[in-house]
Amino acid sequence: RHPSYPTSYEGSIPFTRSRPPPVPTPPMTPPLHVLWVGAAAPDLSASAYGPFEVEPCASLDAAAQALREAARDALVVCLDRPGMGPALADWQALSHAVLDAAVVVLMPDPSLALATQLAQRGVQDVLPLDAAPGVDRALRLAVERKRLDRAARKAYATDLSTGLPNHAQLLEHMTHLLALREREPAPMALLVLRIEGLSNAEAALGAEAANVLRRKVAVRLRAGLRASDVVAALGADSFAVLLAWIDAPGAGDRVAAKLARSLQQTFNVAGQSLAVAVSVGVSQYPEHGRQADELLRQALGAAAAGVAAGRAGHANRVERGAAPAANDD
Repeated sequence: RHPSYPTSYEGSIPFTRSRPPPVPTPPMTPPLHVLWVGAAAPDLSASAYGPFEVEPCASLDAAAQALREAARDALVVCLDRPGMGPALADWQALSHAVLDAAVVVLMPDPSLALATQLAQRGVQDVLPLDAAPGVDRALRLAVERKRLDRAARKAYATDLSTGLPNHAQLLEHMTHLLALREREPAPMALLVLRIEGLSNAEAALGAEAANVLRRKVAVRLRAGLRASDVVAALGADSFAVLLAWIDAPGAGDRVAAKLARSLQQTFNVAGQSLAVAVSVGVSQYPEHGRQADELLRQALGAAAAGVAAGRAGHANRVERGAAPAANDD
């Protein structure tokens, strides 16, 4: 011991052995649920592209029933007998299967014509039958392509600022509904609401505040309607409301007045009270047209020609017009 070393350790910091930080556990990847039709499925439990949960199905009819009961990530159809390819192309449930699941087909010597026909029906991949042992990679890639395709379709059909259906999706939905109305006639109405005040919110508080205000308008519209009614975003300052079923011809005007009143109450955005003005146009089926674009054009024109109500004390000079002369009573 060196003479200068202390003989007592009172008041000194005790020595503790530091422990390495715990290694974070990687999140568990949810398994891919796969329906397998045809020959016995290979063991995919140890696949690096998994995990997979494979459910065997005896026939295409059994697969159709299983898909009706619950969605699956993928469907593998193993055509291990000659002549099953055309039967799959004509399978009535194929259009439903490709909506939710990534469909992969295994068949002996797939021809280009049949593979192209199946791809046009929505099948993700067509592989030779001897590729079954390595189908796990094709399955994983098919599922990922299906997810990307679904996201792209959602982006195409959705207004990303509000999450509402956009103009194209509204017209598509109306077209399908009007086709049903031709067989089962029933009155319906389309409302278009033109909103004023969003540009003022953006100028005063920024673009994000204007987006928040727009989303709050969408939420208030949705809250004032039935679950069967559709709210869509038509553009930066317009919304559409599709009343798929109305009891009387005047019901559309009453709903329009109710929604306009609800939007005239102020919104709280970024700690400030903001108000909007709204003008509403209404078109009704079949009085104003039998096609989706006709009804939308009628409602848009009525909303554009209407006088916006609301924003008392909030309108700027451009929106309320020039001030009258001092001698103008």
